[in-house]
Amino acid sequence: MDRPLLNRRLAEFGTTIFAEMSALAVRTGSINLGQGFPDADGPEEVREAAVRALRDGRGNQYPPGPGIPELRTAVTAHQERFYGHLGLSYDPDTEVLVTAGATEAIAASLLALVEPGDEVIALEPYYDSYAACIAMAGGQRVPVTLRAQPESGSYRLDLDELRDAVTDDTRLILLNTPHNPTGTVLSREELAEIARLACERNLLVITDEVYEHLVFEGEHLPLASFPGMRERTLTISSAGKTFSFTGWKVGWVTAPPELIAAVRSAKQFLTYVSAGPFQYAVAEALALPDSYFTGLRDDLRAKRDVLSAGLAGAGFQVFRPTGTYFITTDIRPLGAVLSKEGDGFAFCRALPERAGVVAIPNAVFYDHKDQGAPFVRFAFCKSVDVLEEAAGRLKALADTP
Repeated sequence: MDRPLLNRRLAEFGTTIFAEMSALAVRTGSINLGQGFPDADGPEEVREAAVRALRDGRGNQYPPGPGIPELRTAVTAHQERFYGHLGLSYDPDTEVLVTAGATEAIAASLLALVEPGDEVIALEPYYDSYAACIAMAGGQRVPVTLRAQPESGSYRLDLDELRDAVTDDTRLILLNTPHNPTGTVLSREELAEIARLACERNLLVITDEVYEHLVFEGEHLPLASFPGMRERTLTISSAGKTFSFTGWKVGWVTAPPELIAAVRSAKQFLTYVSAGPFQYAVAEALALPDSYFTGLRDDLRAKRDVLSAGLAGAGFQVFRPTGTYFITTDIRPLGAVLSKEGDGFAFCRALPERAGVVAIPNAVFYDHKDQGAPFVRFAFCKSVDVLEEAAGRLKALADTP
């Protein structure tokens, strides 16, 4: 056969780094701090709600295309409960679409809204599906880099760089806050400037807010709540990160009716529907008391502190996250012998054999690979015992001559 089997839009995308590193974790018996899945299930009452739905025959056949009414209503109640004071509310019948996780929501939104050649701005480093979904839609991705600030142990968005990235071909901005992998939570001032830019240049914005309840300092502010943004913003979230049921793949989009209709047109030819019984369970989960959400945040904040201290003690420079459940580190302080001149790929591939821990090289999240080369991401959505064991194993790196 003369031509490659994989179409040229996807030619740059092979097996994801998550599959590679998770397989390496299994092969070496290492602690997997690479892929972001909890090592324990979420609330028992939510799991029982799924079992109840299965036994009662709810959702075992095709649910409604937009999602079951109970979940759409629960999503709008959630938005009103947490963001109503910001003036944000939605109609469950016309402004909510249930998807197969946030990843499908992002894919369907881009497929629906992007024409071939349209430019899509994304903050790099970015979740790896962003690049693939933009490519499938025929768009051109335009990365704007979050810059590491070693003196403060954080990352910063250059708003002038963002503004300069917008051209006449820019269709939309794909925004993620709280941000994976850096753990950055964009400030009110940064979001306000993004909102002004979107309004001035008549841009659409897709916001990935799956870590909305995992903010340890500051607050999460939906971009759709800013002046002029509700009518041009598609807000995406999911149950996986908030309730620790990542395998259920239940996500949703909230947006004005015309945007929801557009996304639904693409989504119906992807999965059509999914996760029927789990939708009923997630509807109940979204109504859990405030103590659940604050308890989740406080628990993960404590785990962040455990792993941050362990990584610092092992010799990494730690960029302390203010949100999500990921920590980015710089491997260069470990020295050339261990970090191979700051090559995160080589470091992560050697780490399981060297220390019995798996991490992810941040360079996979960049177009500008050199910008991400020395950075490595660890997930702390694990038990404290596992994190302490991982920290102990990594301490051997600091003791290496």
